[in-house]
Amino acid sequence: MKYELICGIETHIELSTKTKAFCGCANSFGDTPNTHVCPICLGHPGVLPKLNKKVLEYAILAGLATNCRIESTIGFDRKNYFYRDLPKGYQITQNHFPICKNGYIELSSGKKIRINHIHIEEDAAKLLYDNEKNILIDYNRSGVPLIEVVSEPDLRTLSEIKEYLEKLRHIMRYIGVSDCKMQEGSMRCDVNVSVRKVGENQLNMKTELKNINSISHIVKAVEYEFKRQVELLKEGKEILRETRFYNENSKKTEVMRRKEDQKEYKYFKEPDIPMIKIEKSEIERLFKTLPEMPDKKLKRYVEEYNLTEMQAYTLVKYRKVAECFEEVSKDVKNKSKVANFIINEIFESLDTQSDKQNFKLPINEESLNKLMLLMDEKRITTSFAKEIYRTMVENNKDLNQIFDEKKQTMIDKKEIEKICKEVIKNNKKAVEDYNFGKKKAINILIEEVMKRTNKSFEGEEILKILEKVISYSEKDHR
Repeated sequence: MKYELICGIETHIELSTKTKAFCGCANSFGDTPNTHVCPICLGHPGVLPKLNKKVLEYAILAGLATNCRIESTIGFDRKNYFYRDLPKGYQITQNHFPICKNGYIELSSGKKIRINHIHIEEDAAKLLYDNEKNILIDYNRSGVPLIEVVSEPDLRTLSEIKEYLEKLRHIMRYIGVSDCKMQEGSMRCDVNVSVRKVGENQLNMKTELKNINSISHIVKAVEYEFKRQVELLKEGKEILRETRFYNENSKKTEVMRRKEDQKEYKYFKEPDIPMIKIEKSEIERLFKTLPEMPDKKLKRYVEEYNLTEMQAYTLVKYRKVAECFEEVSKDVKNKSKVANFIINEIFESLDTQSDKQNFKLPINEESLNKLMLLMDEKRITTSFAKEIYRTMVENNKDLNQIFDEKKQTMIDKKEIEKICKEVIKNNKKAVEDYNFGKKKAINILIEEVMKRTNKSFEGEEILKILEKVISYSEKDHR
């Protein structure tokens, strides 16, 4: 009997606002512990929370980007539980009136992974452990704004899980609401896993895999948990409703605690924050600020610009790289050459993900656009364009000044034809091989011409001249 995986994911995404969700403390990662705190986020008696408007806007943007319906009226609730990282003894969240509902993320297969809802909530404090096994608490994270994206149990394979999370992270970064750095905890996932026999429709008992900090670990954890549950069912044993964690050393999931029921949280309406009405005009205003979504942009680059899938993916992966490409390829006919120039000459030199995420040209975009137009018009070769670009970066010189200096070393077309004739005369064996059908033999001639011309012409242009000269030579011998 075959079993299938049933998986849904609750993704917590920290929002990149300047201040926290319900107070004016700085929302900043990695600072000295307990320096961004106040009576509100420390849960002192009698304090009143005030919703950060930017949190509301970011949540709406996240909903619009994931095809959700934005609710016209929203409210907040208290989720009550006692733990050392929660100073108030409750968490302000949205249980009854979430801000976004009924969205989806479409996979490359065309399958839509439904999003049940997105809600706003505040983060808890961060627990740290010292060498003496003492538990230390950093309240800087207490009150940091989150959205929780809750999918339906639509994920059936490990590849679907990986693609869904990568697309969700990509979208959130693209619209600028979060950096989604899993290593820093700004994107964390709780994964609900159950199994059932193929052909059955009911949902069986699930386990929750808690707070896994990388997509690759999520995939490994789900893979192990699926096998574990299948083995239990085959042995006639019961699957318990529990919360588990992924042990990176043993490569296994292990029990954390028995899974809480929603009733145990004793949700009730947050009395200090009134219901909020969201105007349709505000939703429309925010919708107009959204960038072109990554999937749509990738498709356009391939279909309209004739880029390869790999070129398009590399550019689109980082929004600022794509924006640079759009700007410097203006009025350029062969956009594929521009894509290659950016990817190979600029993008590949960046070392870290942060550098790529915050991509910035070392020269202004207008100058690079002019350089790309010179290359597109075949006034200079790609190699020559790279040489000019490097000189501009290193010496901080103007494009026109460098071009005038370099132009003196360029060779005109008549001189190229003369050099081609000399190369053909001095490489009779390669010419004979070419004439006898070994077409690759002409590459020897091209390389020789390029050496002698300081790469002033593209290889394809030299090829045309060589073929023309060889053709005339053959006629003369007849």
